[in-house]
Amino acid sequence: MDVDGQLVLAGDERLYGKPLAADFVAGKAAHRRRFGGGRGQLIAKACGLGTGKGTGKGQGATTPSIVDATAGLGRDAFVLASLGARVLMLERVPAIYALLEDALVRARLDAEVAPIAARLLLAHVDASRGLAEAIADTRHAPQVIHLDPMFPHRDKSALVKKEMRLFRELAGDDEDAPRLLEAALDVASHRVVVKRPRKAPPIEGPAPHHVLEGKTSRYDLYVHRSLRDL
Repeated sequence: MDVDGQLVLAGDERLYGKPLAADFVAGKAAHRRRFGGGRGQLIAKACGLGTGKGTGKGQGATTPSIVDATAGLGRDAFVLASLGARVLMLERVPAIYALLEDALVRARLDAEVAPIAARLLLAHVDASRGLAEAIADTRHAPQVIHLDPMFPHRDKSALVKKEMRLFRELAGDDEDAPRLLEAALDVASHRVVVKRPRKAPPIEGPAPHHVLEGKTSRYDLYVHRSLRDL
């Protein structure tokens, strides 16, 4: 559905709330771009922005190449791109991919956001099965792979945000998260970063080397080598 020039997914608002869209220009993206905390944000620290000797913004700042293998509505990828990183977004659900594609088109037409959008690439792929092929096809070799798999909620009371109900019905729970982690570890040259609810167990597989905790979520870090070498 097109609403005011924006592609949206809509359902019964009593169950799903307002129509769901991806937006890199206004709303949450604009607020986070202006007031989100820059490279001090937890996701920036987890993905290695701001360490080492690379070529990013600020003296001694690193800007690794990143793949967001579970792009969703692109919010995390946009934050990383706004901090100078080139980010390949991978999304497996056709309807959500369409929202991202629409958001990118609109972002590239906005004078303020276009330079950020230019650092975002998008591919329609199930990363648990086609991660290496997608990276080869786009020639986007990542130092860091970011994963935010959908955490299974067995209790319906856990669905506190109406928009996430619609999202979950489309995407489902990521039961193949261990396979996705394995694929990411095979491809990332330096680091795999996994976003999890703060009290959730790590993904089944090797134990993370480091953990960064926030108020409601945390990042499990699987490190092959230091990003300070970039």
